[in-house]
Amino acid sequence: MTATSATLILRPTEPAPVVLSVPAEPELLSLVRQAVTAVAELVGMSSEGQDDLRIAVTEAATNVVVHAYPDRAGTMCIEVWPSEDALVVHVTDHGTGLVSSMEHVNPGLGLGLHLIAALTDDMFIVSPADGSGTHVGMTFRL
Repeated sequence: MTATSATLILRPTEPAPVVLSVPAEPELLSLVRQAVTAVAELVGMSSEGQDDLRIAVTEAATNVVVHAYPDRAGTMCIEVWPSEDALVVHVTDHGTGLVSSMEHVNPGLGLGLHLIAALTDDMFIVSPADGSGTHVGMTFRL
């Protein structure tokens, strides 16, 4: 494992997002999972909801690790917005973008996105055609 650094930033704004920015490395997927689960526990999400959250966020973060940076190192940013009735999670990278990944016929691309959609109450994907990254937004009702 290479030397890595992780940054966890709590911003005192309303709603207060929790921001985790880490290198896009497989070894850090468990850290991402633990961080979002901790926030979910704090807001009282059910254990079933936490299971869905862990699977969906892990899938989105794994997509970053596997597809976003095929020829260089990169980072992923996970933002979590807790509220009284939902948890909103965004997973963002500045890699090749979804369109570029699909053009290179990356094996498995797309299956995880269907899983994320099935596990969330709402989901969106933004991936500019210029290949400047991908932004996956997910909402989980409490």
